Amino acid sequence: MKKLVILLFIWISATASAQTSAYNYIEKYKEDAVRLMNEHGIPASVILGVAMHESGNGTSKIARYLNNHFGMKGKNSSTKIKSSYRGYESVGSSYENFASMLEGRKQFSLLFNKYSHYDYKNWVKGIQRGGYAASRTWGNQVLGTIKKYKLYQFDNRPTEDQEPALVQPILASNDITPISTTFTSLYKVKRGDTLNKIAKKLGLTVKTLMRNNSLKNSNLKIGQHLKI
Repeated sequence: MKKLVILLFIWISATASAQTSAYNYIEKYKEDAVRLMNEHGIPASVILGVAMHESGNGTSKIARYLNNHFGMKGKNSSTKIKSSYRGYESVGSSYENFASMLEGRKQFSLLFNKYSHYDYKNWVKGIQRGGYAASRTWGNQVLGTIKKYKLYQFDNRPTEDQEPALVQPILASNDITPISTTFTSLYKVKRGDTLNKIAKKLGLTVKTLMRNNSLKNSNLKIGQHLKI
């Protein structure tokens, strides 16, 4: 009985540690994922989900010694480990390379015109069909990570196409705040923002922004919150 209790304690501790590691990873790299989504159109949830899965939340050897968070093969100059995986100067470079690879390879580039930046399920399936990973369960594992940690909340999903409400939401940035009770999100107006800039950034139209916020003109105030 005592041995069983000890094993149970070890399992609970390990599970808690893994959860903490995952949330720390999300907090550290969520802004990079959102930025790449805005620049390239890849769902932030997919970027984070793939990175978390491939790097073990940043704890794998290639993540620690090569800054490789996406399992990319290639050359490296590391003297610490022998590996066929590519080395990067920074984790950010690994993230950038992932986005560039999807855009540059024919089997993945078609996803950009086929699926929206919040259709994470089809993006993951499409990446798997393109041969990103040999494992047949890869797609389900990545989707499991996205759903488990509610990564889809970073995708700037339209109000009418929201996933279930979050009990304890993780904020994507200081600008966008999920409101779980109403399935809406808020954008905080910053210096230099205009309705055109905000609409373009969020993939909306100016008309939609004005309608959602009952705006009669395009005048905005710094710090103002807009429903998106």
